[in-house]
Amino acid sequence: MEEQNKKAEDQAEETKEAQAEDTASGETETTADAQKTEEAGEEVKEEKELTPEEKIEALTKENADLKDQLLRRAADFDNYRKRMLKEKQDTYDYANASLLGDLLDSLDNFDRTLEAGANATDVKAVVDGIKMINGNLVKMLEDKYGLTAYGAEGDEFNPDIHEAIGRTEEEGAEKETLKQVYLKGYKLKDKVIRHAKVMVSVPKA
Repeated sequence: MEEQNKKAEDQAEETKEAQAEDTASGETETTADAQKTEEAGEEVKEEKELTPEEKIEALTKENADLKDQLLRRAADFDNYRKRMLKEKQDTYDYANASLLGDLLDSLDNFDRTLEAGANATDVKAVVDGIKMINGNLVKMLEDKYGLTAYGAEGDEFNPDIHEAIGRTEEEGAEKETLKQVYLKGYKLKDKVIRHAKVMVSVPKA
């Protein structure tokens, strides 16, 4: 019985010692944490408390960095502007490259026709060759580029698309019509790019 009591007392003593050690350890850790916090606060305080010279130096560096960024962006914008101007100029310079390339076949055919016509004895063959070239050229311009000719004798006069270079009164004329077409008009799709020059018949007054 006495041995059991003694063991109980020993266990209680060990428990008290362990609790005391934990408490001491906790206090030590708390003290260490507090010390670290205090040191960190002192470091922040030291960082915030710059001398006037240090402040000027920091501001000077920041100003230099901003100036460098501004110059870089200005250079980038200038390069972009030059590139856009070049692309625009190239578009203007070579806008008709496709059309001119398509016209080369017709030019070649005209050259061959002229060479053949120089020694030709059959005028009709030369004329037929020119008509063929003209037909192929007109078809290419119509199909690929939407260019169409207009203006034929007997058409009703329309001042929006016809340019009257003269007028003649005629008996029995009920409205203004094209008596003669001096120069065909041309439309690019729906836009008139050249007005037809015509002589107009008008009702006799």
